[in-house]
Amino acid sequence: MAYANKTAPSRAPFFIDTHCHLDAAEFNADRDAEYARAVAAGVAIQIVPAVSRDSFATVAAACERYPGCLPAWGLHPMLLDVHRPEHLVNLRAQIDAQRPVAIGEIGLDLFVSNLDYATQEFFYVEQLKLAQEYDLPVLLHCRRANDEILKHLRKIKVRGGIAHAFNGSPQQAGEFIKLGFKLGFGGAFTWPRANKLRRLAADLPLDAIVLETDSPDIPPIWIGRGRNAPGELPLIAQTLAQLRGMNVTDIRDATTHNALEILGPIAG
Repeated sequence: MAYANKTAPSRAPFFIDTHCHLDAAEFNADRDAEYARAVAAGVAIQIVPAVSRDSFATVAAACERYPGCLPAWGLHPMLLDVHRPEHLVNLRAQIDAQRPVAIGEIGLDLFVSNLDYATQEFFYVEQLKLAQEYDLPVLLHCRRANDEILKHLRKIKVRGGIAHAFNGSPQQAGEFIKLGFKLGFGGAFTWPRANKLRRLAADLPLDAIVLETDSPDIPPIWIGRGRNAPGELPLIAQTLAQLRGMNVTDIRDATTHNALEILGPIAG
């Protein structure tokens, strides 16, 4: 069964951007053009995660408009001033109305000091339970919270997922992999000073890696402080290929295979 009533393009091979906020306001002026640029560059599938109840509508609109966009539904851990417990009821209704490729973006954030941990944990755990109930993978926000994220994944078994913007240790990477997760790499590792990330990107098993942009955030080095976009994914793949001493087409094929392995039969 194809998720969200979509089918992947018949032409192959292609890239998958496993984390792209194409619905964000930063794209309001040129969303059509950026989507077209991504498709022309070979980014045939873009996973668009929701971040709040109110973003369900914008994500749904983007996925309705653009054939290559597929939704994930979730409540982001950094938006605690927006979330209410009853929004979990709305999340369940949204899943029932339009089955997503994943539950996300969910997780924990220990980088921002003023986010109440207990509230983050409540929403994270409840959304893991939903993912378990619906047998869906999860897209994890795990900034400086890998051990805490993993603790709950060991208690609440879900059908794998993606540790978005992974920036943990090799040992933590190994624990995610044991639990059936892939690790998301994007623009951050393209910066030469990102030594730790670059070592991870070069050394981790290739079958554990998926590509993402997190557009409009986490721009690669060639954009600098500018707005990121899904059309940058092939150049991110090229950087990964250079780090690993590989051909970019092999990186494309491997990371697309990895994403499909986690996200399921999005090709129909």
